[in-house]
Formats: sequence, C-alpha cells, structure tokens
Amino acid sequence: MSEGEFPFHPIVQLPEEYWVFDFTKPNNTDWKCPFEYQIGRYDEHRPGMYNTELFGGERDLHVGLDIGAPVSTPVYAFADGKVFSKGINPEAGSYGPTIITEHELQLPNSVGSRDFSPAQKFWVLHGHLSTESLDMVEVGESFTVGQVIATIGHEYENGGWPPHIHIQLSLRQPEVNDLPGVVKLADREVALKLYPDPRLIVGPVY
Repeated sequence: MSEGEFPFHPIVQLPEEYWVFDFTKPNNTDWKCPFEYQIGRYDEHRPGMYNTELFGGERDLHVGLDIGAPVSTPVYAFADGKVFSKGINPEAGSYGPTIITEHELQLPNSVGSRDFSPAQKFWVLHGHLSTESLDMVEVGESFTVGQVIATIGHEYENGGWPPHIHIQLSLRQPEVNDLPGVVKLADREVALKLYPDPRLIVGPVY
C-alpha cells in the first residue's frame, strides 16, 4: 500500500461530487437532492424520521452509514471475507434484503488514520439491498476484495426507503440476520462502542 492510499475497496463507487445529508434538521418534503449519490451520516440524531412501528417512537440515533445511489448500483466487498447470513427483514422501515459479512483483519484506529489496531473479528451489515442480491451469495461462502456481492434495491423491496445501502459494523456477532440501525439516544455511548464508525472501512467520505 502506497503512502496515503486507503486500504479498502469502495463499497459503492462514489463520483467526485455527492451530497452529504443533515438529517438533524426538519425534513423539507419539497426539496429535491441535486446529486445522484448521497451520504447519510453515522452517529446522527434524526428526530421525526423513524415513525413506523418498528422503532417504537424512541429509536432515532443512526449508528450506520448510508450511501444513496441508483437502483441496481453494484455493492462491492471492501475486503476479503465470508457471508455470515442473508435474508429479508420485512417490517415497514426495516432493511428489506440484508446480507451480513464476517471479516478478521486490522482496522484503522480512527477515521483517516494510517495506524491500525491488531486484527480482530467483526461483522458488516449491508441493508436495503435488491432481492436479487440474495441469489448472488451463499451463507458460508468466501469472497474476495472488490467482488460484487449485492446491488441496491428499489423502495418497494428495501423497507420503504429511497434507494441506498446502510452499512453497519458490529464488534459482536449478530444473533440473527439483523442489527439495530438506529438506537435510543440514551443508549448512544454503549452503541458507538459496539457499532464502530463505518468510515473505518468506507473512508472519510465526510
């Protein structure tokens, strides 16, 4: 790896220009994003966004990172790994088609750092995928860095959201094919330790 080179493959190939949302502010339903690709931030308090029964009216702190992109945009493996689980989370507002991968490697000590922690096992949830994504991989299957492992889904299949992928790291093995992508604000400190900043593998996109 040359000096200054980010060590991981892009999960989604972003163009030079894209939009970074600020969902801490009230949503203007008349406003249209001027960019085809967008970023939704990690560790962001999003009041009023999560209003389906799934969130119980209490969970609104986002602990993943969103990458908005056109339907069918390829999703790449950021590094070597294996498929831990796959399936559909069908509740309104949930992930729809979801793939969780397992990895054991070094992560940067902080976003943008070139210093790395010792190798550790962790899991990465890829949510809001296309249904066809579930036919692209098999549970237990190994894959290599840069391999296309999924595509981004339509709103009608991805839990009811504009097309995007939710990326979430977990230092604890998931018990099911799911992770809480938003948590109660009161649980922030514990959640951020358990679910580290996805920019460790995505890069400093904001």
